[in-house]
Amino acid sequence: MNETRYETKILGLPFPKPDIYGSLSMPVYHALAYEFATAEEMEAAFCGRTAEHTYSRVTNPTVQYFEERVKAATSAYGVTALNSGMAAISNTFFTLAGTGSNVVTSRYLFGNTYSFFVNTLSAFGVEVRFCDLTNPEDIAACIDANTCAVYLEVITNPQMEVADLKIVADVAHERNVPLIADTTLIPFTCFRSADFGVDIDVISSTKYISGGGSSLGGLIIDHGLFDWSHSPNLKPFSDVSASAFHFRLRKEIHRNLGAYMTPEVAYMQLLGLETLQVRYERQAGNCRELAKRLQPLPEVQSVNYTGLPGNPFYAVSRRQFGDLPGAMLTFDLESKEQCYTFLNRLKLIRRATNLFENRSLIIHPASTIYGTFTPEQRADMGIKETTLRLSVGLESVDDLLGDIRQALVL
Repeated sequence: MNETRYETKILGLPFPKPDIYGSLSMPVYHALAYEFATAEEMEAAFCGRTAEHTYSRVTNPTVQYFEERVKAATSAYGVTALNSGMAAISNTFFTLAGTGSNVVTSRYLFGNTYSFFVNTLSAFGVEVRFCDLTNPEDIAACIDANTCAVYLEVITNPQMEVADLKIVADVAHERNVPLIADTTLIPFTCFRSADFGVDIDVISSTKYISGGGSSLGGLIIDHGLFDWSHSPNLKPFSDVSASAFHFRLRKEIHRNLGAYMTPEVAYMQLLGLETLQVRYERQAGNCRELAKRLQPLPEVQSVNYTGLPGNPFYAVSRRQFGDLPGAMLTFDLESKEQCYTFLNRLKLIRRATNLFENRSLIIHPASTIYGTFTPEQRADMGIKETTLRLSVGLESVDDLLGDIRQALVL
């Protein structure tokens, strides 16, 4: 029999304990604390000798079932669900880094991720080293004995740069450094990052997984492949678990930071998981088709989508992500003023942030997500005043193109 596909794995995953009413959907366990029959059972649970739930800031049955479904879909070693994508990033690096550590990454980062590295982590004595992640020599030159991770976005938002993951992973692993990747833009239903050398995924489950922008959430996926005895901050935990990263994250960091996903969100995202691949195929297919149709429009200066044959990252994108590299594209108009006039004329596409809701969303990144950065910072990060970012939804491509055409009549 062939390997079970993603949809079958998650839909067929049994509950850890039978539901007394035979519910087909995991109930929302809106509970804070859990009762024990004896003091001995309570001690065993609190000391980690059993897997019973103690307090919903640490574990919750609904959230745990969501984690187990993601684990089944990805074949990961461990999954932790948190209350946002930024919580996933921050919990990951508070687990990995310490005073004197450094992180090697690119300036092509989502605005809040950049701010987290430059402002928040630096306050704890962690250095951020920026390099060109498409240049192996540049990456290697930045890594030293204090490097706790190489970090990247698999498709940068909104610059749309794609690094060759296997090359980056080889450079990092040759120096005993893990590769951490934000894989939000390509869902794990059709992209297994571990096959390309990624050790830890961080994901904003707010995006594709939530299913229509229903809820905020984040995921940390540990593939269990890296030897953490090479990590100065995790070496003490290497003798007690097959993954020192997952052990420290679950036993210390996520407990102490208190950013665990809520059961209500887990329930909504469990439902989103069930239709994720169907929605992704429609949205990403719409995005590819719309990108093709935007190219000939005279008012559009350029279209940036890695699924277009003329894109500079087309070959590496196709090798890593296949025919449908996400449901986000960017395009440039002649000026910021034209971008604003265009935005104000749209009737169907919504002027809003977020990505991969059922509706198509558009934003001018330079004045919003990067609005508080200096012009020099925006230039270093590849953020242009003329760029618009479009998250393509489930609407008809013909209707989306019609809305764009009427808004381009400036």
